[in-house]
Amino acid sequence: QVQLVESGGGLVQAGGSLRLSCAASGISTSNFRMGWYRQAPGKQRELVADITSDHVTNYADSVKGRFTVSRDNAKKTVYLQMNSLKPEDTAVYYCNAKNRWVATIAYWGQGTQVTVSS
Repeated sequence: QVQLVESGGGLVQAGGSLRLSCAASGISTSNFRMGWYRQAPGKQRELVADITSDHVTNYADSVKGRFTVSRDNAKKTVYLQMNSLKPEDTAVYYCNAKNRWVATIAYWGQGTQVTVSS
């Protein structure tokens, strides 16, 4: 059974930092692009950042220079370091694993709430 378990969300003031973690089990993460999406109330889910098994990264324009995605393949864990947080970063953040060859094979975590107060 595949599981993606997120942790690290919470409430932080604007300008602060949080680090999200996502631990995967039941898959060989070396075959998956790992990433983070977010969904704010009333909005569609959007890509925040993702990273290949070769550590090639991709970021949404809105988080470039503030967020850093990384992964530890041995621990099957992907991280999202979020700095200089803004109220508009408030959302539920979801971990995603997408098969590198078959994009329709994808898994989601349960989500973790990030709230940034002004």
